[in-house]
Amino acid sequence: MSSDFSQRSAAGGGERAAQWAAGLSLFAGAVMVVMGVLHVFTGIAGIVNDTLLVATPNFVYAFNLTAWGWIHLLLGIVILAAGFGVIRGQTWARAVGVVLAGLSVVANFLFLPYYPLWSLVIIALDVAVIWALVSYREELV
Repeated sequence: MSSDFSQRSAAGGGERAAQWAAGLSLFAGAVMVVMGVLHVFTGIAGIVNDTLLVATPNFVYAFNLTAWGWIHLLLGIVILAAGFGVIRGQTWARAVGVVLAGLSVVANFLFLPYYPLWSLVIIALDVAVIWALVSYREELV
């Protein structure tokens, strides 16, 4: 009797783990799509009106705000595409998503003097995406 219970319990645990893995992957894809759109909007704002954001004087990593606009726009488009790939279950998209989220962390760290609160929120979302994508295991699904 107890062996029957342990077999059902183990099977149920595997099913729950598969649901978590699929759920985390879907979460990461959805957050990537949202982050991609937000990066695109930030990029457009930087390109169209580079006086919208205030540049901190004497910052080591100072760039022209129009350049930051193009960086965010291009990064956003690629993150958006990879996010849709993650949602569709593409293996390549998970790997690309980890790399892109890492690049987004670096870009937003360098963007901190221009828009600190925004950058910190995006960095936190990037870390959540990285965690969700690397915790996904194919054998659980």
